[in-house]
Amino acid sequence: MQELPIQEEVDIVHVRQAAREAAVSVGFSLVDQTKVVTAASELARNTLQHGGGGVATVGLERTANHTTLQLVFRDDGPGIPDVEQALTDGYSSAGGLGLGLGGARRLADTFELDTKPGEGTTVTITFRTRSAVR
Repeated sequence: MQELPIQEEVDIVHVRQAAREAAVSVGFSLVDQTKVVTAASELARNTLQHGGGGVATVGLERTANHTTLQLVFRDDGPGIPDVEQALTDGYSSAGGLGLGLGGARRLADTFELDTKPGEGTTVTITFRTRSAVR
């Protein structure tokens, strides 16, 4: 597992690079690498903009049938008061396109969001290889 701080814009680049390196290391296709990096970028940006910064964790879990790449984004920010609204395409509390959370959810194989107003947010996404890999 690799833990990366998200405290400034350049940290988003570091998270993207770590996610890409992990995806390449397990043999993800270029399309799947792009999905991983796009989701990582969106969630890292949300962690910085909405959560005031936090931490991203990149990890791999290998089984006989597949490898799972897990990305976890944690912050101690204000939390998300209305999760359903936040996951709606086009909704943005910061003036963006409003595709970050919903887009990451569509790109990932699994998507979990744990948030409590005033206590922060944790988003966990996973991507699986389609067969046994190295």
